[in-house]
Amino acid sequence: MFDRRQFLTNTVATLCAAVVLSAPGLAMAADEAPEVFIQRIANESLNTIKADKSLRSGDISKIMQLVDTQVMPHVNFRRMTALATGPAWRKATAEQQKRLQEEFKVLLVRTYSGALNQITDQVVVVKPLRPGQQDKNLVVNTEVRGKGDPIQLDYRLERTPGEGAGWMIFDLNVLGVWLIENYRNQFTKEINAGGLDALIASLAARNKSNAKAS
Repeated sequence: MFDRRQFLTNTVATLCAAVVLSAPGLAMAADEAPEVFIQRIANESLNTIKADKSLRSGDISKIMQLVDTQVMPHVNFRRMTALATGPAWRKATAEQQKRLQEEFKVLLVRTYSGALNQITDQVVVVKPLRPGQQDKNLVVNTEVRGKGDPIQLDYRLERTPGEGAGWMIFDLNVLGVWLIENYRNQFTKEINAGGLDALIASLAARNKSNAKAS
């Protein structure tokens, strides 16, 4: 039986992993057009994954190292976490915000590791940029093509002139499901049930369980 929710989760994870492994190229680039930026990192990352057996097998320590040293400077993870948390983020203490970012990051990275071995012969086709968009919330639409039907993958970017490639990624949309919106729905239920500390505890417990299973 086809499990659409699981399919979306795996697909998001796989393509997020592609972004994770693109960081070396980001560090070298000057400011680029957003569609050029996305096409380049997609090509670089897919080639890196295909060529590295340890990445394809989901080496969590190697992925964590890449995220910590090369990816985080090019992803607005604070904004991503804040948007996923919703209005409660503004009421959180500095320590709660720090813990939320830490646990959310571990959750995403472990999700990536479980999806890396799904990458085989995919290519990413970037579509023409829609006019009239604002730099603080710009969407680049792409399709991931390989075996089976094409997969819609959209990147939400913000402009960062003079930093990295001139853009930072803060959200992804796969088959109409935005990553932040998906997690915000989950996080809101946890917060409504027990507050921010309950959400942090839930994420920590999930990460601990995932670590034992890996």
